[in-house]
Amino acid sequence: MPARLSILIAEDNAADRMLLSTIVSRQGHRSLTASNGLEALALFEQERPQLVLMDALMPVMDGFEAARRIKQMAGEELVPIIFLTSLSEGEALVRCLEAGGDDFLAKPYNRVILEAKINAMDRLRRLQETVLQQRDLIAQHNEYLLNEQRVAKAVFDKVAHSGCLAASNIRYLQSPYALFNGDLLLAAFKPSGGMHVLLGDFTGHGLPAAIGAMPLAEVFYGMTAKGYSMAEILREINAKLKRTLPLGVFCCATLLNISFQRRVVEVWSGGLPDGYLLCANGGKRIPLVSRHLPLGILEPTAFNDRYEVYPLELGDRIFLLSDGVLEACNQQGELFGEQRLLRVFAANRQPAQLFAEIQQELLRFRGELQDDVSLVEVSMVEDGALNRGPLTFTGSGQNSPLDWSANFEFRGETLRCFNPLPFLLQLLLEVEGLQPQAGALYSVLAELYSNALEHGVLRLDSSLKSDAEGFAEYYLQRSARLAQLAEGYVRFHLHVLSEASGGRLIVRVEDSGSGFDGQTILEQQLTLDGLCGRGLALVRQLSERCSWPADGQGVCVEFSWLSGA
Repeated sequence: MPARLSILIAEDNAADRMLLSTIVSRQGHRSLTASNGLEALALFEQERPQLVLMDALMPVMDGFEAARRIKQMAGEELVPIIFLTSLSEGEALVRCLEAGGDDFLAKPYNRVILEAKINAMDRLRRLQETVLQQRDLIAQHNEYLLNEQRVAKAVFDKVAHSGCLAASNIRYLQSPYALFNGDLLLAAFKPSGGMHVLLGDFTGHGLPAAIGAMPLAEVFYGMTAKGYSMAEILREINAKLKRTLPLGVFCCATLLNISFQRRVVEVWSGGLPDGYLLCANGGKRIPLVSRHLPLGILEPTAFNDRYEVYPLELGDRIFLLSDGVLEACNQQGELFGEQRLLRVFAANRQPAQLFAEIQQELLRFRGELQDDVSLVEVSMVEDGALNRGPLTFTGSGQNSPLDWSANFEFRGETLRCFNPLPFLLQLLLEVEGLQPQAGALYSVLAELYSNALEHGVLRLDSSLKSDAEGFAEYYLQRSARLAQLAEGYVRFHLHVLSEASGGRLIVRVEDSGSGFDGQTILEQQLTLDGLCGRGLALVRQLSERCSWPADGQGVCVEFSWLSGA
């Protein structure tokens, strides 16, 4: 049954007005009557009827003007206006439509036709109401989603940019296809002084594409700060993404491990477009080919962490890009493509301007973004040239115990295949006061462990490392002896003390070797200037205290910190 409507009847003829009112009332509707356009406006403002029957020709204000004003007062709400007219000329009917009329009813009035027109206009009115309600619900839901993305983006940006992307040897461009970038760019210093850089591209765009970015960033920063190797970080990221992401969502990625001291870069790439190593001397361009499946696809047992190693010279630069660069599309539907990128490389005459030239070419191409766009350049610089801030940790360290000790003994089988340093650092760097000293702590533990393993357990002679040839021979012997190792041990004794002003860490390292003359070795190392021989001197320099017993069985070092420092 049709709904009961309030219908405004604007008709200057009293007889016609009464007739229309009677017809409308008998159809179950409420009628409101006016004798001219001005009265009709007043009644409309007061009663807000759902439908109007409007005579075109009336005194004081005609129906055309009244209809225009009623439409303005109604705003987005649809209030159908049926013009009552004896006019038959085409121009007059067009004028009714231009004034806002929705239909006509010719005189003399037919009850059946009037009822049909009222029902038809009511259906239109209710349809408009539904459309407006759905539009408002969609707008409200869209704003809710946008707000969720803004909050998530703010949190993610803090995580993603908590590393060293601001380092002077890094330049990058990121242009998101949606509010939330599905591309991920992370960089962090290692305790050893090098740098990890990761460019990732998750499946799709926006928030769904970035949903895996948080666990990936947490693993990347946490494990990098604690000295884990690139292979260990890759394995943990792959396992975590495989475990947490839904089927069909994965992360194409390239991970760089740059050593400024050794002047090499280790590259693992899975699913991203080829990167490039541009040599400063001679301008040679070496493709960094993607050889693996993306992260989060393979089970941990099937994952391949094999990487490639490239030597670096000062001024060498590494370029990484997401597929959004190559898939940028111009107005003619052409893709930017790899060949256009390579032409920019080939045309470059000033290496320092290459990154800007790629940006300019993308802009000139007038690319319409088809994907998230990311481009990053990492340069090789002198070791120590970068202003290394504090390492990036994912935990606060505030809930760790401050008065404890632990002893670890790593024996033959473990020493062959396991690096205990990240394991120990993960434990120690839960202490908040030690986090600012993570770099020095890592270097000291690495040196002590290396000496204990190589000289104490494997009984290697460091005098071999007097020249490049001997250096290579030394590490050949190290690999061979380590592969056959069945006995021996390296022990770490850790003691954390709480003090009134802060705290103290005491580390003692022992091995199964025959011991050493620490003072004599130290005096020799202070005069050396070669490929080796600065270990003990470095340990003394980086730690607060360094000592050893007279029999040379072990080395003891100390670090301290102040509360709130």
